[in-house]
Amino acid sequence: MAEEVATQEEKKEEFDVTTLTGLERTALLLLSLKEEDAASILKSLEPKEVQYVGQAMARFDDFTPAKVQAVLRCFLDDIQELSSIGLNSEDFIRKALIEALGEDKASNIIDQIILGGSAKGLESLKWMDARQVANIIVSEHPQIQTIVLSYLDPEQSAEILSQFPEKIRLDLMMRIANLEEVQPAALQELNDIMEKQFAGQAGAQAAKMGGLKSAANIMNYLDNNVEGQLMDSIRDTDEEMAQKLQDLMFVFENLIDVDDRGVQAILRDVQTDDLMKALKGADEALKDKFLNNMSKRAAEMLVDDLEAMGPIRVSEVEVAQKEILAVATRLADSGEIMLGGGGGDEFL
Repeated sequence: MAEEVATQEEKKEEFDVTTLTGLERTALLLLSLKEEDAASILKSLEPKEVQYVGQAMARFDDFTPAKVQAVLRCFLDDIQELSSIGLNSEDFIRKALIEALGEDKASNIIDQIILGGSAKGLESLKWMDARQVANIIVSEHPQIQTIVLSYLDPEQSAEILSQFPEKIRLDLMMRIANLEEVQPAALQELNDIMEKQFAGQAGAQAAKMGGLKSAANIMNYLDNNVEGQLMDSIRDTDEEMAQKLQDLMFVFENLIDVDDRGVQAILRDVQTDDLMKALKGADEALKDKFLNNMSKRAAEMLVDDLEAMGPIRVSEVEVAQKEILAVATRLADSGEIMLGGGGGDEFL
């Protein structure tokens, strides 16, 4: 009898690590480390990743030994499996990072770690807020501003672009859309500017950046009012370009066209709080799309939470929807899902 009780208690204390996202596992893993060790890991992440992981760490108010042990056991088991089958170091690093951070977060830093980065001065800009970067580049030639905005993450570029007057925003967006690659001389010029501030070095090879897709990604992160004004201005200047941008832009409502497996992949990488806020402003068909791809229990809990949620600002809904769109876009870029929105000839 005593053995049965002990067994039941052990089962009760077991925690199912698969209920956590990759980001949540990372947060728990870091919370279990010494401060200096956690700080060393965070230093290797991108600014936005540090922000996401930090937010996930702050949200954990149910930090139990059972959860920590489950995450550590899962992580160590996979690392031991990887290291015991003779993988080369590059393959090992890729798989270890994906296990630690999740596919979505790891994909953004794997190439930097394995291949090495270039344009260190530009990298420094990623750690600044939008106003600081705007102040640094405001007096530079528009082409330099274009290269900076094309290089940075779309979300950060959108925030920086919002700091400029409407006329300049239009000029820069047109330049980004028309940009195909940056020649070594232009990169060196930009690096010289950055070196005055931060001391870095850029590679000598031409870098492919900018273009319609880059411009569309930045547009996706702009405030809705700014985005609408900018699109109208682009349409007045170049209607064909405006239409191409519109086709490439992906809005939250387009997720209705993603297949069930794609929605399930998105659900694995998004935060519950973001999902609740995003669906608060969605139509019933899109809500059903997400609910139908969740377990019955999870769907019922989400419906209850949505019903209990009070009024929230439209801006909060928009931010949450853009976060989910960012996840969907990254999954699509890595080939894990197919988006059913713009860019129709990319899919058959």
